[in-house]
Amino acid sequence: MPGGSVSAVVRVGDTVRRPAASPFVRRVLIYLGERGWAGAPRWLGVDERGRDVLSYLDGDVPWQRERQPAMRTDAALAGIATLVRELHDLTAGTELAEGGEVVCHNDLSPRNTVYRDLLPVAILDWDIAAPGRRLHDVAHVCWQFVGLGPGADPHRAGRQVRLVAEAYGLGERGELVDTVLWWQERCWRGIAAKAAAGDPAMSRLRDGGAVEAVRADQDWTATHHDVLERALR
Repeated sequence: MPGGSVSAVVRVGDTVRRPAASPFVRRVLIYLGERGWAGAPRWLGVDERGRDVLSYLDGDVPWQRERQPAMRTDAALAGIATLVRELHDLTAGTELAEGGEVVCHNDLSPRNTVYRDLLPVAILDWDIAAPGRRLHDVAHVCWQFVGLGPGADPHRAGRQVRLVAEAYGLGERGELVDTVLWWQERCWRGIAAKAAAGDPAMSRLRDGGAVEAVRADQDWTATHHDVLERALR
């Protein structure tokens, strides 16, 4: 299947096969499936090659960067904020969230989202899900789905960041923009460090310009920090 920047993923009938996830990620997907939540693929077991078998979710995944602006309508942004709120509410106070408020996906972006009729219906690629703060995922949504970076209109972006926060129901928003900056720095530094250590997937990302692109997003967010914060008040 196209779009994967780290793992090889293939479709087999109505299932998806991908490299085995951690036991924690499997537990998360099993738990969400048992709760009947349609916002994530179901973990169905392991195939003869040791790959995870997941349910195939029909829809459109805009993994190409140039297609993602079409998914920045107010309705689509409110939709992903609502999906993330559902995930957090389902996992808050559970054993899975031990050490954090909720289970965070930690890699929310349009390329990891299934859309139908330009509206988000499910979230893919749970490889780095972990206990965390609600704010962490909301900030990642603001960065990736609003598209905080070069070329964005800061005033429109500020309005849409507010829309995401309101659709999620985020009460305390004072740390939101700073948490976006935290994610951006963590992301480019993580790619650079893992590439330097010899990780082939991270080396491909680095060599493809990912570090420079994320640093440019961080510079843009820092430049327009006050505009974005004012929009949240």
